[in-house]
Formats: sequence, structure tokens, C-alpha cells
Amino acid sequence: MADDLFSAAATDRLERQSPLAARLRPRNLDEVVGQQHLLGQGMPLRALIEADRLSSVILWGPPGTGKTTIAQLLARTTKKAFVQLSAVTASVKDVRAEAAKAEQRLGERGQGTILFLEEVHRFSKSQQDTLLPSVESGLLVLVGATTENPFFEVNAPLLSRSTLFRLELLESDDLRTLLRRGLEMEGATADEEALEHIVFRSDGDGRHALTSLEVSVALSVERGKPPHVVLADAEAALSTRALRYGQDEH
Repeated sequence: MADDLFSAAATDRLERQSPLAARLRPRNLDEVVGQQHLLGQGMPLRALIEADRLSSVILWGPPGTGKTTIAQLLARTTKKAFVQLSAVTASVKDVRAEAAKAEQRLGERGQGTILFLEEVHRFSKSQQDTLLPSVESGLLVLVGATTENPFFEVNAPLLSRSTLFRLELLESDDLRTLLRRGLEMEGATADEEALEHIVFRSDGDGRHALTSLEVSVALSVERGKPPHVVLADAEAALSTRALRYGQDEH
């Protein structure tokens, strides 16, 4: 019992310390901002998720458009086991191990397995080939996420066995919705010109917008509470981000 309480407290503390973008992840499909051509009522991806009949898919879109969000919502709704790997760190051995676990799971409990593979384009062609037998047989339902054109970065046999869903950059109104949710969660307010500056500079990237807002709120706290974000805070937050990325490139 004590261990359970400690685990729950640790989980709660980690959630409160998570970046704003993580804390604001939707809990259901209706809370998703943007991608209505895929997730609106009656749209194809939503219908497959709600019916728990998703077959292998590739989610292709720019950063901050909701690929990981969709995968995590899928994990909440499916009756299948949900496994997540990153192609940056996973190896062929990891994939084969998950396939073996999926086979055991299916044999013992009759439960299928969804494998969410982040940045699938980071897998080499030979690494992608190791997925083919399990995807083709249906042992693994692959959900691959990529920012790169899958027609160039994903093996043709793997792509032909998957449905491709293209995610679009978020619209300005979508970003405004995210920012207002972020302000509410942070217990803050903001000048409209500050929010519009973040919207304009975010280029359709929801995670970028929320990260910039979080830094802006942190800067505004120095003037007192409750925090109120002004244009200078937003400009400083965005400048800090640009400087950090510039340093990372060298």
C-alpha cells in the first residue's frame, strides 16, 4: 500500500513538472486541436480509432502537429497492448523482442499488439525490413510517426502495407486555442499582441507555441503574481529559443 501511494505521488509530481505541452495533451479525441480532416466526426482516422480497428498506419507531418498525441490517445482507447519505441534508440534486437512478446501475448490472451515507432525514418532500410513479417502477418499493428516524406524514407513494402495519414500545420485559430488553454493551466493572462506574436512566430507548430508561452509566463512571474504576459515577454522567449537552436547547430 505504501509503495502504491509513493508511486502515485511520484507520478503526480512528474506530471506537474512536465513541460506545458505535455501537461496539455488531450485526454480524448474531442480535445484535439487541428487535424479535423482526420479526426473530425466521421473522418477516417477517428472512425478507425473509435472502432478499435486500426491497421498499420504512417503518420506524416511537421513537428508539433499531433503525431505523438494521436498515438497516446490510441493507447488510451485500444484494447490491444500498446508498445512505444523510438527509432533513434531502438535496435533490430528490440523490434524482434517486441514481436516475440506480441506472439506470446496473442497466444496466451488473444490480445493483439500496437507498436508505436517514433521517427520511423531514422530506421535504416534493413532495420525497417525486420518489421515486415510481423506487420504483414498482423502480429504487430505498426503506427509509425515521421516528419520526413515517407515515399523517400520508408521502405516501399512497409509503406504498401500501411495507410498513410498526412497531418497539416496548425491554423492560427488552432494555435490561439492552445495558447488560451495554456494560460488557463498556468493561471496566467496575456496581452493579445503577445499571443499574436507567438502565433505568428510558431509557424503552425503547437509544441513550439506552448513552449514559447511557458517561457513567457516564467518571465512575467518576475514582475509579480498572478503572471501577465506582455509582448516583451513573448519576444524574449522566442529570442531565447532561436539562440538555443543556433548554438545547437554548431
